[in-house]
Amino acid sequence: MLQFSRRVSARIALVAAAAAAGLALTSCSPVVDVTPAKDAANAACAPMMLALPDAIGDAKLRKTNAQATAAWGDPSAVILRCGVNVPGPTTDRCVSVNGVDWVIKEGNPVWTLTTFGREPATEILMDPDKISSATVLADLANAAQKIKATRNCVGQEDLQNLPSSK
Repeated sequence: MLQFSRRVSARIALVAAAAAAGLALTSCSPVVDVTPAKDAANAACAPMMLALPDAIGDAKLRKTNAQATAAWGDPSAVILRCGVNVPGPTTDRCVSVNGVDWVIKEGNPVWTLTTFGREPATEILMDPDKISSATVLADLANAAQKIKATRNCVGQEDLQNLPSSK
């Protein structure tokens, strides 16, 4: 009985040591603190989150502490949040990259890029001095397409030759 007790004690000690080592290893790579979007629990975010790239340019994907969020780079060069407010009609610049329309708000230094015509909307926060917006949008297009588009951006050139109301 004494040998059995010693073996059980040894196994418990081994499991405890392995758990402590696992905790020590995970604490070496800090988790990015991101505030989740209001609609982060929307089920439509899940397919997009699963399709996110492991890297954007040279920036590697990192773990975050919130649902439907992602971050790339150390320090973070790109932050993604799914489930943000869907933008309505706007006069802000809207670009289409690989089939995904994005509304661009240039800040100083952070730009906000939000999908247009997709619900829920996805928001990207990035500093164009640290990573190219073209790279970010091209690398995220495949994932963003997992949320179906229901509208597209309309530019001034699209408004030519409209029929009159009379």
